[in-house]
Parts: sequence; structure tokens; C-alpha cells
Amino acid sequence: MSEALISWFMTNLGGKVGKEAIIFIISMVPILELRGGLLAAGPALLNVPMWTAIPVCIIGNLIPIPFILLLITPIFNWMKGTKHLKPFVERMEARAMKKSDQIEKYEFWGLLLFVGIPLPGTGAWTGALIASLVGVKFRKAFPAIICGVLLASVIMTILSYTVLGTIFA
Repeated sequence: MSEALISWFMTNLGGKVGKEAIIFIISMVPILELRGGLLAAGPALLNVPMWTAIPVCIIGNLIPIPFILLLITPIFNWMKGTKHLKPFVERMEARAMKKSDQIEKYEFWGLLLFVGIPLPGTGAWTGALIASLVGVKFRKAFPAIICGVLLASVIMTILSYTVLGTIFA
């Protein structure tokens, strides 16, 4: 996330969108999620107070998850019935299933660690997709993803506000 992109948001949205709204939106976006939201919120970019940024990013990251857990399988099944969308869905499923071993084996703890340890290709969106594809029940998957997002928030807060905050202070 660059300063130019943040500046674009502030300028093109008439300056009416606060920094909190920007990090909330970033936290809802696949791939960026809470990790990107907290990095953008930190002293290096938006300088949103830590105790404001943490709940905003957690909520933003968690809002899409119940919908993914409950609806992605029927949506994918419908998409597979179309000629043009079937290859896309099959690629997404194959990519997600490559990362499913630990989640399938350990379910709650595997999903918690998959979501919570901020590595490329992990996160709440991918964790929810994999949990749905391997058949982890909502009542087990959603709490694991919440705990994973909380773990990721601790790690990313330390990185954003302590490590990067010290460098850019």
C-alpha cells in the first residue's frame, strides 16, 4: 500500500472518507485483509491510533467470512454449471486445495494457524474457502477463523506499530 494510493482515496472521495473507513475497506479486500489494513493504519502511512485501528481491521476482515463459509459452495456449484466460469472456479478450488492438508488434518487448530500466521496466500478469505471445500462445519470453522484473525492482529500490530513505527518515527 503506497502513499499515492492513500492520497488517491482521500482526493477522489472528496476528502470525506476518514482514515478509519480506508483501513476498514482494505481489511475487507481479499489478499490484503487485516494484514494490509494494519500496515496502512500504522505510523508509516495513515498513522491511525493503534486502539482504533485494531477493532476496525478485525471487524472489516470478519464481515465477509460467514458469507464465504455458508454460500461459497452453492455459488461455486452454480458457477461450474456455466461454460465460461467453470475453469475459473476449478482453478480457485485447485489452488485452495493445495493448501488444505493442515486444515483437513487438524481442523480447528490447523485453520486457526493458517489464518493467524501472516504468510503470503494465507488469511481469513482463503481459510474460509478451504474450510468450505473440505467440509469443516460452520460452528467449528468460524470460531477458528476469528481466533486466527485475532492472532494475526497481534502479530501485525507488533509489526506495524512497533517495528515499522520505530523505523518511520
